[in-house]
Amino acid sequence: MLRSAARNLGWLLASRSVLAILSLFYLGFATRTLGVVDFGRFALITGAVQALTTFVGFQTWQIIVQYGVHAAHEGDTPRLARLFRLAARLDLSSAIVGALLTIGILQIWADAFSIPRDLMHYTLVFAVIQLVTIRSTPLGILRLRDKFSLSALADSMTPVMRFVGAGAAMLFDPTIRGFMTAWAVAEIVTAATYWIMVWRSGDFALLMQGRSRWKTLIAENPGVVRFALSTNASATLGLSSKQIPLLLVGASIGPAAAGAFRLAAQVAQALAKLSQLLSRAAFPEIVRAVRTAAPERLRRILVKTMLASSAAALAILAVVALIGEPMLKLVGGKSFGTAYPVLLWLAAAGCFDLATVSLDTVMTAVNRAGTVFAIRVVAVVLLFIAAFVLMPVYGSTGVAMGVMIGSIAVAILLGIAAARFTRPRAPD
Repeated sequence: MLRSAARNLGWLLASRSVLAILSLFYLGFATRTLGVVDFGRFALITGAVQALTTFVGFQTWQIIVQYGVHAAHEGDTPRLARLFRLAARLDLSSAIVGALLTIGILQIWADAFSIPRDLMHYTLVFAVIQLVTIRSTPLGILRLRDKFSLSALADSMTPVMRFVGAGAAMLFDPTIRGFMTAWAVAEIVTAATYWIMVWRSGDFALLMQGRSRWKTLIAENPGVVRFALSTNASATLGLSSKQIPLLLVGASIGPAAAGAFRLAAQVAQALAKLSQLLSRAAFPEIVRAVRTAAPERLRRILVKTMLASSAAALAILAVVALIGEPMLKLVGGKSFGTAYPVLLWLAAAGCFDLATVSLDTVMTAVNRAGTVFAIRVVAVVLLFIAAFVLMPVYGSTGVAMGVMIGSIAVAILLGIAAARFTRPRAPD
C-alpha cells in the first residue's frame, strides 16, 4: 500500500513542482506590477471567491473514492456510472447555489472585501467562472482509476496558464482586471483538461449512462449523504480558514497589509499543498486498507506516515526560516520583506498540518468525517479568538499566530481521535 501511495505522490509532486516554480514567477509579475495596495485588493478578491467556492463545494472526489473502490474491485460498472453521475450532480448543484450566493454577498459586502465599484462586474464573472469550473468529479474518477499521471498533467495547467496570463497582463493590461482575467482563463483551461482526460479514459460516457433514482443511490451507498455533508463541512472549515485570515487582515488593517499577508501565505502554503498531496495520494490506498487490514496494521501505517511527514515538515520549516525573507523580497520587492514574521508563523502552522495529515485521511476513510468536522470547528473558534486577541498588539502577525494555534489544536485532537479508532480490539 505504501509503495502505491508513494507512486501516486510522485506524480502529484511532479505536478506541484511545476506549480511551485512557476508560482514564484507569476506572483512576482503580479506584485511588482500592481504594488502592495493593488496586489492586496487583488488578493482579497481572489481570496473571497475561493472561500465562497469552498463553502458551497462538495468534496465529490472523496465520495467517488470512498464508495467507488468496492464497485470498481467487483467490476460493477452500472453502480460506478450511477456514483459518477451523483458526484457530477452535486458539483453542478453547488455551482448554481454558489453563483447565487456570490452575487448576493458581493453586492452587499463589496466594501468589506475592498472591491472597487468599477471592478464589481469583473469580480462577479470571475466568481461564477471559479464555481462552474469545479473539477472534483473528474479528479475523483482519475484517482479511483489510479491515473495520477493524467491528474498531475491536468493540475499543471493552472500554473502554466497563470504564468502565461500574468506575463500577458503585465505587458498589455497591467491592472487588477488583467490579472483576474488571467486567473479565470487558467481555471477554464484546467477544468477542460480534466474533463478531456476523463473523456479519453472512457469514463465520461459511463457517467452519462448513470441515470438512477435517488432511493437507489442511497441504498447502494449507505451513509453517502452524511459523508458528503461532513466532508464538505470539514473542507469548508479547513480550507476557508486559510482564506478567512486574509480577509480579516484586509478588513481590519487594509489592502496593503493584506497584500503582504497574501504573499507570505502563498509561500507558506507550499506546506499546506504538500499535505493535500499526501492526503490525496494516500486516500485511495487507505480506503482499501481500512476494508481489509486489522487495526494493528493501520496503526503501523499511521506511525510510518507521520514520521515521514514530520521529517519533511521540519526540513521545509528550516528552509523557510533561512531563505524566507530574501525570497519575499525577491518575489515582491523590498516592501514585502516586512511579512517575514507572518511567513514564519504560517509555515509553522503548515508544519503541524503536514505532520498530522495522515490522521485526517484515516478518520475520513473509517467514516468518521463528523468527528473531523467537530475538531475543525474547535480549531476555527480558537483561531478567531486568538486572532482577535493578538491582532490589536501584533497586527497581521497576530492573525498568523492565531492560524498556528488553530493548527496545533487540530493536530492534538486528531491524534487523540485517531488513537482511539485504531486501538487494537481486546479479544472476545
